[in-house]
This record gives sequence, structure tokens and C-alpha cells, in this order.
Amino acid sequence: TEAIFKRLKGVGEVTSGYSGGGTKNPSYEEVSSGLTGHAEAIQIKFAPKTTSYEKLLEIFWATHDPTTLNRQGPDVGTQYRSAIFYHNEKQHREAEDSKKALEDKIVTEILPFNEFFPAESYHQTYYELNKTSNPYCSIVIDPKIKKLLDKFNSDVKEEYK
Repeated sequence: TEAIFKRLKGVGEVTSGYSGGGTKNPSYEEVSSGLTGHAEAIQIKFAPKTTSYEKLLEIFWATHDPTTLNRQGPDVGTQYRSAIFYHNEKQHREAEDSKKALEDKIVTEILPFNEFFPAESYHQTYYELNKTSNPYCSIVIDPKIKKLLDKFNSDVKEEYK
């Protein structure tokens, strides 16, 4: 998902990490165990005058599977659940409204943001560092990027077209 959102106009920084659980400063190994309560997540810093939260939600829904419980691609477990962590009531309403507008049975959780813990450095810019060497990138991430370019091309930064 980091690879998707960093390509968008108005998005300044995307950080991979963990959120939604009770363990402080968890490691990837701890989160992968499924025992921390955390989900793999990204933190997006964006310019609302350039791209809206609603646009980020639209792209979120369109570029991943929000209908399969606790799974993203081949990865299975509660740490791979689909979730949106909102920061205020306006974001909460917009997230709920965008979810209701979808026709499928959506399993995405919409939860208040509590804490975000950045992942280890090898998880940052993962796609860019691994796109030619890791099959996960071509099997899971490349199709998401294709969806982004096909459906939201005008929202993509020129250097990623």
C-alpha cells in the first residue's frame, strides 16, 4: 500500500508500520506472530489542498481487497486485516460513508487512531527496493499499481506515470 499512496499528488510522506494493537514499539517478528493486536499499516502525510481524504479513501477501496477477512494477497492473519484508523470525527464520518457506498460485504475495520509505530528500515520503500527481486512485488503490488494508473492516472505524480 505504501507504493500506491507515495505515487499520489499531494502525498508527502508514507511510512510503513504497525497500528491498532497494545504492544509498544513492536518488531516485525512480534507483529507477524499475530499476538500484538497490531495490523500492518501505513501513515500518510498529505496536503489537503492538493488531495482530499475522500480521494485517499476512494483509492484505498479501489486498490486492495476489503472483502476478505484478515488477508491481503497471500498474507493471512489478523495483522493483515483491512483497517482505517481515523484521526478525527470528520475522517470517521467520511470513512464510514465511503464504506457504506460500496456494494460488496466489506470487512474493513474503521477505528480511532491511537498510536503508530514505524516498521524497521527494510520495510520502508519496500517496493522500490525489491520490485525486481521479490515475487511478492510482481504478484501483489504491481497489479495494485496498474489499477491506480488505470483508474486514477490524473492523481498520480508525473514521475510515476
